[in-house]
Amino acid sequence: MGFEYVVFRTSYEIKRKTGILKKQFPTNFTSQEFISLSDWKKNSPTFFFECKEKLKFKKNPNVELEKEYNKYLDGDLKYFNSKYFEIGRDYDWLTNPLTNYKYDVTKHWTEIEDIDSKAGDIKYVWEKSRFSFIYMLIRYDYHFKVDNSKLVFEEILSWINANPINQGPNYKCSQETSLRILNWTFALYYYKNSLALSENVFQTIINSIYWQLKHVYNNINFSRKSVRNNHAITETLMLYLSGILFPFFPEARVWKSKGKSWFEEEIKYQIYDDGSYLQFSMNYHRIVIQLLTWALILSEKNNKKFDDIVYSRAKLTLSFLTNFVNTKDGWLPNFGSNDGSLFFKLNNSHYRDYRTQINALQYAIDGTVSFNINELNEDIYWYGGENIRKNAIQKFGLNSFKTGGYFTIRDNNSFTFIRCGKHKDRPTHADNLHIDIWVNGENILRDAGSYLYNTDKESIKFFLGTKSHNSIMLGENDQMLKGERFIWYFWSKATEAKLIEKEEFYHFKGTINVFQQIDKNIMHCRQVKKNKNKSSWEVIDTLEHNTSLPMIQYWNINSSFEKKFVISARDENDIIIPQEYSKSWYSGHYGVKKESKQIIFKSMTHKIKTIIREKSI
Repeated sequence: MGFEYVVFRTSYEIKRKTGILKKQFPTNFTSQEFISLSDWKKNSPTFFFECKEKLKFKKNPNVELEKEYNKYLDGDLKYFNSKYFEIGRDYDWLTNPLTNYKYDVTKHWTEIEDIDSKAGDIKYVWEKSRFSFIYMLIRYDYHFKVDNSKLVFEEILSWINANPINQGPNYKCSQETSLRILNWTFALYYYKNSLALSENVFQTIINSIYWQLKHVYNNINFSRKSVRNNHAITETLMLYLSGILFPFFPEARVWKSKGKSWFEEEIKYQIYDDGSYLQFSMNYHRIVIQLLTWALILSEKNNKKFDDIVYSRAKLTLSFLTNFVNTKDGWLPNFGSNDGSLFFKLNNSHYRDYRTQINALQYAIDGTVSFNINELNEDIYWYGGENIRKNAIQKFGLNSFKTGGYFTIRDNNSFTFIRCGKHKDRPTHADNLHIDIWVNGENILRDAGSYLYNTDKESIKFFLGTKSHNSIMLGENDQMLKGERFIWYFWSKATEAKLIEKEEFYHFKGTINVFQQIDKNIMHCRQVKKNKNKSSWEVIDTLEHNTSLPMIQYWNINSSFEKKFVISARDENDIIIPQEYSKSWYSGHYGVKKESKQIIFKSMTHKIKTIIREKSI
């Protein structure tokens, strides 16, 4: 991670443990009137839309939205866009619904630990406090012609009363704080003319926003120097937008100026020059395109402009993600960390459907969309868009994103994705040379997912380790050595990667330096031959090592794989390798895992040649 990281993180922990950091974040504050409600209504900066009454796009009172709304009224909330929990309408904002552990709100946020076996995963407490759920309430309000303003403001005031400034778990993460502010802002504009937005309600919310922004600004170096991922992009964008949306705050000019500079710096650093993203995660990549959508639209509407690097990287990263979309349902490979995040859900599409967010950023860039389906454009309407034009979408053939280490083959009915990266930034999964295969829109060979970040060691080892990916292990050793939390030692690194087209097939060859915790010189070479216009693949794995450990090839299959496909393997002596099966797991959503199956080939030789083909071939 580098010397600067070590110095900053060590210093930060010393300040936290000794109480120095605590003194920098006071818990007492005096309420101020920065601006009156009437003046804000008259002079509020330009948002996506002016207010509820000015929105005129077609209403769609659909069953899915009604179901989620009614469950909310019954006290059931959807967590991580997947599973409902019965938390009640009087939820205390401090209890983990998975473990029933209640955090102590009298503690300063610096005294709250991220990892606590009794508390469980803190993300379960942060989830509702993020306030992404209010988009469901606002959308129901609009599509079903009701008034949910009282309900929305009651939720916001309830949170403010239950979470004193800088106390408890909900101030632990500045990204969560930033998202909360953005989502509250969306509600303030939508309900600008509501009777439920009284002077007292407005002042209470604005004061809370001000102190939360001060918290983000005063703790910004933690995300910029220690975390350096989508957290930093979220927080720096929030500081920039605070100067646009809340110009009446005393520090607004400073926050805006520094936030803009930091945001541009993060975009340049985190989005590689081929459009791939440093977190090696499709889900976290989508987070970034949503934040870019807010950034580009709100800056344009307020006659502001970013450095050119932001626009160029936005185009590149949009092209990258679009290349991975399964056009049948909009899903992408379940690759990399998947924590269920979808910050601004403004549509009815499935959580795994990326097309709506891709369309929104495409529209923000040039007024076009890549997927011309009316139901996929609701996000754009909420962002104030109109006059949508269609653009070209994916192309068949090959795509190589060499900086990030992504290689794809797309033909008439199949999509093949191979990961082969150098890891100049921190990896979270031991998934180098993983291969993902889709046929007729079905993910037949897949990534097993992430499940939970704070769970038992066995689950963490499986989901973050090599076994949950379609690659090679040496005995029971992962490609890299697992450290605490998200840390890996001895990062795997690609030494070659090439994808070419021949007359009858596509061919990939990649080599990685791997298992360095055993021997610095171990190399894994994978060759993939995809026959053109046939659902047939040849995968040759060669492992150069001087150990007595077996070479083990794992294939994570979906439930219909064995009905439709045949897989077989031979070793370097052309001897058939017996097919073994193992109980496995699959996590398509955060916090949810389902029993699955793996196909395994083991060899004491240094080579495994595997054939995967559709049964009809």
